[in-house]
Amino acid sequence: MAEIAGEYGIGQSTVNRWIKRINENGPTREKANRSPEEQELLDIRHESKQLKMENDILKQAALMFAQKQP
Repeated sequence: MAEIAGEYGIGQSTVNRWIKRINENGPTREKANRSPEEQELLDIRHESKQLKMENDILKQAALMFAQKQP
């Protein structure tokens, strides 16, 4: 939430309120109108982003570990 709020220059409470409304009112119209293929593509993009982030973390950990070795 902090990243989104910072990116768009809005308060975290605003983002939190939006999330609460979505959770209370169900999916947004855009999400409800997605085809299975569109949803699959979004899921794959999300997974790819997550895997890239995890890969970067592992690379950084490997570098830190290598630097600590005598």
